[in-house]
Amino acid sequence: MQIPAISVDDYISKIPEERQEIFKKLFDTIDDNLPKGFKQGVSYGMVGWDVPLETYPSGYHCTPGTPLPFMGLASQKNFIALYHMGIYSKPELLEWFVSEFPKHSKRKLDMGKSCVRFKKIDEIPLELIAELSQKMTVDEWIKCYEKNLKR
Repeated sequence: MQIPAISVDDYISKIPEERQEIFKKLFDTIDDNLPKGFKQGVSYGMVGWDVPLETYPSGYHCTPGTPLPFMGLASQKNFIALYHMGIYSKPELLEWFVSEFPKHSKRKLDMGKSCVRFKKIDEIPLELIAELSQKMTVDEWIKCYEKNLKR
């Protein structure tokens, strides 16, 4: 479910009212904890953070001329989704997250390759997401991306 929006505030204003407060808290948690250099915005029908073209002119190989995506946050029909490309491409980070999740949540981890789904919005482990957000710098993400791209 993509939400057409021109800014983060516009996106948040278009999601169901009962999700707006927790979505904003989750957004702020990520934004406050990401290392410097990531840029927030709206793309792919969600809010997110990427490596701007000024920092990484090669951009995203799947969509030439666009910034390199890193994290995304979306309000889907039945859940809030957190997308983290570092989890998808760095096995050690995935292992860390999977092992830490039960320490922060009573719920079973519901996750795809890079997507973590939160169905119970009052049980989103904000402290864990803050810690995850701190785990990879822009330079580390670019190196990881390029390493995986060459495979």
